[in-house]
Amino acid sequence: MSSNIKTQTIRGVIWSSIERFSMQGVQFVLSIIMARLLTPDDYGLIGMILVFMSISQVFIDGGFANALIQKQDRSDADYSTVFYINLGISVLFYLMLYATAPLIASFYNQPLLTDITRVYSITLILNALTAINKTKLVIAVDFKTQTKISFIAALLSGAIGVYCAFTGYGVWSLVIQSISSSIFNILLSYYYVRWFPSWVFSTDSFKRLFAFGSKLLVANLISSVYTNLYTFVIGKKFSTTSLGLYTRADHFAQFASSNLGSILLRVAFPIFSQIQDDDERLIRAYRKYITMSALIVFPLILGLCGVAKPLVLLLLSDKWLDCVILLQILCFSYLWNCIVTININLLNVKGRSDLVLKLEIAKKSVAFTILFISLYFDLIGVCMGLAIYSLIAFYMNTYYTKRLLNYGFRQQFSEILPYLASALFIMGEALLISTYIETPLLSLCTSLIVCSMSYAAICYLFKLEAAMEFLKILKLKK
Repeated sequence: MSSNIKTQTIRGVIWSSIERFSMQGVQFVLSIIMARLLTPDDYGLIGMILVFMSISQVFIDGGFANALIQKQDRSDADYSTVFYINLGISVLFYLMLYATAPLIASFYNQPLLTDITRVYSITLILNALTAINKTKLVIAVDFKTQTKISFIAALLSGAIGVYCAFTGYGVWSLVIQSISSSIFNILLSYYYVRWFPSWVFSTDSFKRLFAFGSKLLVANLISSVYTNLYTFVIGKKFSTTSLGLYTRADHFAQFASSNLGSILLRVAFPIFSQIQDDDERLIRAYRKYITMSALIVFPLILGLCGVAKPLVLLLLSDKWLDCVILLQILCFSYLWNCIVTININLLNVKGRSDLVLKLEIAKKSVAFTILFISLYFDLIGVCMGLAIYSLIAFYMNTYYTKRLLNYGFRQQFSEILPYLASALFIMGEALLISTYIETPLLSLCTSLIVCSMSYAAICYLFKLEAAMEFLKILKLKK
């Protein structure tokens, strides 16, 4: 990587990490307070409409944000055109949800959902007003400003939500919190970015951006339907308790993969769009991203697998003990997510959203087949199906990177293998410690200390490339 790309990467990763984890920290603390004031039913009512909100959001974005990031000669007409498209589609989907709210309430047999859906879905329109400002910050790799906006909005809206919950607003506390968060994001993003749309709508811009974004729209829609189908099918096939165990295990399993993967990928896409026409330089840079991801994500996910039992006992109590085995299996299903997404990112950078769509259709055909076969078994079988699919998805995602850039499964797997072996070793250590130390807190603390030291020693003794690069980055920052 050139010094300029490296500097942008380091700065982007640092501020993206601060934004992600500061927000997560604030939201975690405030959610604990609100959970003590509200009931599971209150959260359940909101959860019932989130599937409709998430699918609506896929249509609203339409892949245009990624199209803008990937495009090099962006104009104000491009930005304004996408702004009006996002706003128009968000209004359309709000009206659709407003009209169908009674049907949603009837489907779930929850009359209150009519009013909740009609008010909560206003956030679709509010979020569309900030989409371009956020996209401009991503293009500029300005995650410092995003950190300020996200943190302040989360803190203020969270405080409002807690106040409403304390004064007896019940489920409406969650609705008010979400709407106030969107409003604060609008005010802060326009204050910091100071971009306002022009009275311009370019059909040429729409055609060029839609040619790229439309494929991503369909791909994201397929992915969103698949993701939401799991909770629906598990709740229908098994029981509410089984769904609760699965969702809690899934929440823990995806935390490290989602947060760290998102941080690296948010930084990677805008930076490497800058060098999209230099294949040799692009591959060198992506090799570093893949090995750096493996260095960080693998030990965290497999380490979580090792400490699953004491962690669940300490944070959730023994009534959640049955989710331990689910958590351990789901850790393997999320193990490859970051590498999978990096390969998709590489295709997006090259402007090949058509290949992204083809891959999504092929992968989800496999995924749906595995899901329906796994339903003949118990919940553990469903989770094992997810783990099997994730490895297949890794292999399939490398098909086009091999064809386009001669960077396929064999090369990628050989490069991440040392980090996988090291992470499996510390997972074994953690499992051994949790077997012999029954006190959850002592077991967890011992595992964290021993496994961290072991992993650092392995990286140093075997001079793992990404670890040495990471040390160089730390020295540069000093």
